Amino acid sequence: MAYDATTFRGAGTEIIRNGFWNYGSANTTVRDLIIGVQHHIYTVLSITFMNYKAIGSANVGCTVSLLGYELEGGDSQQTIQIFRVPAVDGQGVFVWNDKFSFNGVEPTNFTGAMDGVDDQDAIADQAQDTAQKLRMQKGDAADDWSVSITYIDQNNA
Repeated sequence: MAYDATTFRGAGTEIIRNGFWNYGSANTTVRDLIIGVQHHIYTVLSITFMNYKAIGSANVGCTVSLLGYELEGGDSQQTIQIFRVPAVDGQGVFVWNDKFSFNGVEPTNFTGAMDGVDDQDAIADQAQDTAQKLRMQKGDAADDWSVSITYIDQNNA
């Protein structure tokens, strides 16, 4: 029987996904790890950073952040730092395995901070079309990282 990808990614499904990057030298460009989709919830299980420079050579670090809706001010497309990978010596590994979740898209905008059930429901409803994104950015252009991510994608469409 042929594999029907839409059956396994359709509404009401939950799948484990992963991604891999060689985040090499000569840039500090922001890289998207997850690009949100409306009515999806993403639960990050782990992100592994391996310094693939020579032994004895250190990377200065990497920042992982969420580009999304900031609840205190009710602001769209804000960078919210999740964690920072410390300097790692050559061939060393840093593993982030504290779980966290985020919605695929932003809520319908509300004024000021989240201060009521209606605001809380707006966040869950994901009625906007502005994708939230999990991102990484190197601390120095000379750094060399191999990065892998494992996460659960829940489709509640």
